[in-house]
Amino acid sequence: MARVEGEIVIVRPVEEVFDFVADERNEPRYNPRMVRAEQASSGPIGAATKFQTELKTMGRLMSMTVEFTRIERPCLLASRTTSSMMETKGSLTFESVTAGTRMRWSWDVRPRGALNLMTPVVGLLGRRQERPISSELKRMLEARAAEP
Repeated sequence: MARVEGEIVIVRPVEEVFDFVADERNEPRYNPRMVRAEQASSGPIGAATKFQTELKTMGRLMSMTVEFTRIERPCLLASRTTSSMMETKGSLTFESVTAGTRMRWSWDVRPRGALNLMTPVVGLLGRRQERPISSELKRMLEARAAEP
């Protein structure tokens, strides 16, 4: 298992950041590797909501299922993501701070099959990829707020 953790402060209210991130259909807007995200379950977003996504990785498209396992608006968003290559469990936490919202992530990534031999590399790559994704989320949400 590889652990991927980090945090970023976004200069926007905690409810706004939480609601935007909780709608997985927004992720292709700030994650250049996510090419599709559709809600697969009916009803409002909550615990047990599922999304079907496609991620571009290693020159291929990888289908994934993202399922929210626990939601405490606007503080906690826990999920499980499964694909043929790995399973990821973890959470995002959202904390109101003076500057806006501190968003923290903590993911346990379990590679499957032959990829299991590369667990340390998977962790390193995950940590390296999360930073620009969260930075683009920050840039996008803060720029949206500056629009007239």
